[in-house]
Amino acid sequence: MHRLLFVICMAVCLLSGRLAVGQEQPVSVALDARERLFEQLAADAAQFDTRNILKKVVRVSKPSVVHIQSRKIVQSGSQRTIEEAGSGFVIEFDDQKYIITNRHVVFPTVADGVKISLEDGRKLTVANVISDPSSDIAVITVREEESLVPARIGDSGRMEIGDFVVAIGSPFGLTHSITYGIISAKGRKDLALGTQGVVIQDFIQTDAAINPGNSGGPLVSMRGEVIGINTAIASSSGGNEGIGFTIPINMAMVVVEQLLDKEIVRGSYMGVRMDHDFKDSTALKLGLSHARGVRITGVTEDSPADKAKIIPNDVILSFNGTLIENDDHLANLVSLTPVGNKVSLLLLRNRKPVRVEVKLSARPQSEDK
Repeated sequence: MHRLLFVICMAVCLLSGRLAVGQEQPVSVALDARERLFEQLAADAAQFDTRNILKKVVRVSKPSVVHIQSRKIVQSGSQRTIEEAGSGFVIEFDDQKYIITNRHVVFPTVADGVKISLEDGRKLTVANVISDPSSDIAVITVREEESLVPARIGDSGRMEIGDFVVAIGSPFGLTHSITYGIISAKGRKDLALGTQGVVIQDFIQTDAAINPGNSGGPLVSMRGEVIGINTAIASSSGGNEGIGFTIPINMAMVVVEQLLDKEIVRGSYMGVRMDHDFKDSTALKLGLSHARGVRITGVTEDSPADKAKIIPNDVILSFNGTLIENDDHLANLVSLTPVGNKVSLLLLRNRKPVRVEVKLSARPQSEDK
């Protein structure tokens, strides 16, 4: 009996020993496998880093971005002020360098209330600020412009929904922060932005995180080119909710050029009167299945439209290949086109498509469209 117990105990001990060895072996194997995973990750990361163009985009763009600190007047006639942060970036125009930003970043401020600094900490001295309330764009002249690095300006018209973009700015005062996303939509308008009333609207929408302090900073393409000025967010909380709005750089540069040429920013002019209440019933009579585009109700004598032989009851369906949604859409497209440019219009006239070319002129102060 004792011998039987001894044999059983020995068997249990041997079995326990084998179990113990069996338990230790996976730990060793797991550690080796984990080490191999680290080695694989290091190799993969090295390959990824060589192809990560985001780093290159940031590296080439950040030297052109500035942080703007403004001491703004709370209310007209009031002595109360608040400190607000914003962003901007350097451009080159006619061999001189300027900083462009949103007007609401630098207006209204007290005297000497705008402070500008670069990524390397250098402070810039503001010499002059000019701005346009209708587009929310401001141009700042600084005394140290020779030492600035201008951004490369891209073509916002070439950008498509789904293109990757990078936003650079000072969200909540955190200077030169980088966020990343895509273009979510184009041609956003009829947005209620602040209290100053931005009239000229043709925004790019992005899901790159944009927060207070990003205003005025650049939206950059994967080519490292600025394709927009970050301007506003749609938010119920005051922070980023994935819906930000950017002024297309093509539009911005038209305004900048007019401001620097000391022109009134009136945009281009075609010289048509539009049906602001274009209904399906009217569209059916003209040969359309429903109301789309813009019906012309009148043409100003000797205007660009008159010279192009546009006549009442023509329906403008597209403007340089862009389908026209309504009268406000057409007015914005005309306003954002540089003076003197020729544009192609697709019209519906007497139930037939007609193409005409119009050379836009500067808008007279007495005209709207």
